[in-house]
Amino acid sequence: MAALTTDLRIEEPGWKKALPSSAKILKAAAKAALRDGSPGLEGKVAIAILLSNDAEVQALNKMWRGPDKPTNVLSFPALPEASPPGGPVFLGDLVLALETVEREAKAQDKSVEAHAAHLVVHGVLHLLGFDHMDARQAREMERLEQDVMASLGYPDPYLVS
Repeated sequence: MAALTTDLRIEEPGWKKALPSSAKILKAAAKAALRDGSPGLEGKVAIAILLSNDAEVQALNKMWRGPDKPTNVLSFPALPEASPPGGPVFLGDLVLALETVEREAKAQDKSVEAHAAHLVVHGVLHLLGFDHMDARQAREMERLEQDVMASLGYPDPYLVS
């Protein structure tokens, strides 16, 4: 199994109140997604997680994806040359928007913790090459997310009250 290094940066101070144990929770979610999403991967791998806000995510979304609106999580897979020779394989970056995560968690009657953990799992799976562009891919990715979340002790992220 691959050894994961997670660089977590909190840019939006509100995350410290909304998710006081963010480092522990989100690193565990990333590690579990890597374990279950790429069981044959060996060696050292790294990801970066940025805890930001709607304004920053909206700007990134517009610049890199096109939609001029915030979203809950953005994933940016790394180019192969982003990994240093002899160092860990850099998988890419995840960026979470606090206000959107809080709004969605409230609307879905979930904790910010459970929703943020799910978004990190979802994002890491994207970094590993999973997608949900068609129904078959969506089912496979959702099933894997459900399994990962269950292994972390969270309820099914797709059950909405």
